[in-house]
Amino acid sequence: MAKVQVSIENEYKDTFNEEPFSFEMKELIEKVVEAACDFEKCPYDSEVNVLITDEEAVHELNMQYRQIDSTTDVLSFPAIYFDSPADFSIIADEEEEMGNSEYFDPDTGCLMLGDIVINVMRVRSQAKEYGHSEKRELGFLIAHSMLHLFGYDHIDEEERAEMEKRQDAILNNIGLTRDAE
Repeated sequence: MAKVQVSIENEYKDTFNEEPFSFEMKELIEKVVEAACDFEKCPYDSEVNVLITDEEAVHELNMQYRQIDSTTDVLSFPAIYFDSPADFSIIADEEEEMGNSEYFDPDTGCLMLGDIVINVMRVRSQAKEYGHSEKRELGFLIAHSMLHLFGYDHIDEEERAEMEKRQDAILNNIGLTRDAE
């Protein structure tokens, strides 16, 4: 099994001087990221960066990078543009052609999957709205974002259904169901 390095920056604490959640978010985030990598059979040691922040910061990032003047619950910034979702042959092909790859961190040797930005306020409000725990909502958003990092999208109904099926499988594999506390 490939290893996964997860770097978490808690900007929320810097802004509000409090922890964003009552549970151990680092442990949960790492568990979901690892479960997603295992589910998608990522053959490489990899790394993912996660930023925990507030509504205003997510709005600014959404405007800056996506030209969308609104906030959202999670943003995904993939480092790899897969030809088809989770098809790692693009990486192997480039390694074979070039001897090395721009997809790997030269210091760690890990495959750089990308960045995830989580809006704490949306985690809280959506957990209430959907009737499950904040832990389950954070896990769902991480799983959703990881699938984006692997090249999945939900532009049409077929893609949306496939992503939902994969998100549920990833979360069920680690016991993070809708009724999980």
